[in-house]
Amino acid sequence: MIKDFLKDLRRKDHAPRFGGLDIFQYIGPGLLVTVGFIDPGNWASDLAAGSGFGYAILWVITLSTIILIILQHNVAHLGIATGKCLSEAATLYTPKWVSRGVLSTAMIASVSTSMAEILGSAIALDMLFGIPIAAGAILTFLFVIIMLLTHSYRKIEKFIIAFVSVIGLSYLYELSLVNIDWRAAGIGWVKPSIPQGSMLIIMSVLGAVVMPHNLYLHSEIIQSRQFNREDEKVIRRQLDYELFDTLFSMIVGWAINSAMILLAAATFFQHNIQVDKLQQAKEMLAPLLGNNAGVVFAVALLFAGVSSTITSAMAGGTIFAGFFGEPYDIHDSHSRTGVFISLFFAMVVIFLIRDPYWGLIISQMILGIQLPFTIGIQLYLTSSNKVMGKYANKKYVSAVICLIGILVVVLNLYLLLSIM
Repeated sequence: MIKDFLKDLRRKDHAPRFGGLDIFQYIGPGLLVTVGFIDPGNWASDLAAGSGFGYAILWVITLSTIILIILQHNVAHLGIATGKCLSEAATLYTPKWVSRGVLSTAMIASVSTSMAEILGSAIALDMLFGIPIAAGAILTFLFVIIMLLTHSYRKIEKFIIAFVSVIGLSYLYELSLVNIDWRAAGIGWVKPSIPQGSMLIIMSVLGAVVMPHNLYLHSEIIQSRQFNREDEKVIRRQLDYELFDTLFSMIVGWAINSAMILLAAATFFQHNIQVDKLQQAKEMLAPLLGNNAGVVFAVALLFAGVSSTITSAMAGGTIFAGFFGEPYDIHDSHSRTGVFISLFFAMVVIFLIRDPYWGLIISQMILGIQLPFTIGIQLYLTSSNKVMGKYANKKYVSAVICLIGILVVVLNLYLLLSIM
């Protein structure tokens, strides 16, 4: 009797409600993912796209966001239905050579991402305070380690929401200072085109939005929302809330990424200025838009770099813990090891690269190359009745994800042919 009472109590405590503002309690995991794809590497890719090709590559942001919504919702579905993140499920349900191979490439993607995030923060510190890149990278590294070791998911989410708000408001402010050709932008958002010499930038933008490490991270952090998995109605409601969180957060990301390209197109492209480093962007924005615009750009870049470094490090911890069939837990040695691997090797790369700006762009291209491997294992797991039970993908969902994987492979082959 007492056992039944406690079970009912848990159901009442954990069952999501749709009344009032309750839905906002479930916004957070999606924003953690969103900040991952408005990182400094993305800034570099978007600035290169807008300054080099105007509004012509905006369609990549639209396509990438649609792909992202489908994949992120699908992988969060895995976390909710099974209680396992993508890396845990891969280790549990696939042969060792498959899981180890895919997760190893995912760790490389996490390192590549962390490199871009730390480097972006260091560039912002240089722009604002004249701190050398190496020193700025070390400061960012130390700050992120402290943040991760001393804060819980929910506290970090609050920081992330604040950071995303600052970034979004910064770009709204800067867009108010320029004249946008909205007709050209509207066409660019929906009409695919591949200008000559743009394939590297297209793949960088794709990799910067649909980031493999975010798929692992989202499937893990969605479980921080405690709920009763024994009640099917609760699971269904949880999926509904997650879909709202994903849609809301990804649309915010679409708007901010679009704003980056719009700003670059309206300022740099219109004045025939090709951006080849982030510092240059601030220097050019000041005379074009006023002194405040350059400072706002640098502040937003700093917030983006720090917050996305936190999420990429968490993703590294999630992926590495998955090698051992464990969930992410910063107090566990495997999760901490994954975090340090992601950040430490990122620091090593930063000290080795010669051109930080193109290092950012290439890092995003690497994510686009790794993406098909993550999509493949995600498709297998979420389509499996053994893994998902009655929550396995419908056939049309599996078909759509399969088509996404094929599209990414085709784009990668196109990139390979274009640079040969």
